[in-house]
Amino acid sequence: MRVAARGDLKFKRARRGIRALVAQLGHGDDAAQLVLPNVAMNHSGQVVAPLMNYFDVTEDRLLVVHDDIDLPFAKLRVQFARGAGGHNGVTSVIGSLGSSEFWRLKIGVGRPPGAMDPAAYVLRRFTSKEVPSVGVLVEEAADAVEAFASEGPESARQQSGDQGPL
Repeated sequence: MRVAARGDLKFKRARRGIRALVAQLGHGDDAAQLVLPNVAMNHSGQVVAPLMNYFDVTEDRLLVVHDDIDLPFAKLRVQFARGAGGHNGVTSVIGSLGSSEFWRLKIGVGRPPGAMDPAAYVLRRFTSKEVPSVGVLVEEAADAVEAFASEGPESARQQSGDQGPL
């Protein structure tokens, strides 16, 4: 949403039968599509695969943005062709594409404390200690998405400050 707000982009319903909102970032052959699925996160592959086909996007140009409990809170990582890491939304995308050969922008939310259920942890409100970092994190993630769309994956990695493995 932040990338769209920066560019004053308007989301429109995706083509008939695909439950998502789509906004175009850029123009012509260099345009990228921002997609907000209107399905449960665990079923996002139902949206990704048909839209990639419709817009004729190859997997190496797909960037899936998602939370990651294995990254410390407020850290970003850009990676290519990894497993789902227990993330049901990523599992859905991998299943619908039949491949894990796509890019991910992982947004660190940290590990749940104690025996807390990971699903409950990622759905909870941010703590008062976390709130000040959230705005900065959203801006940094938006920078990485814009860099990926305009300059490619390596630029997104640099923009995100990611020094981790591809």
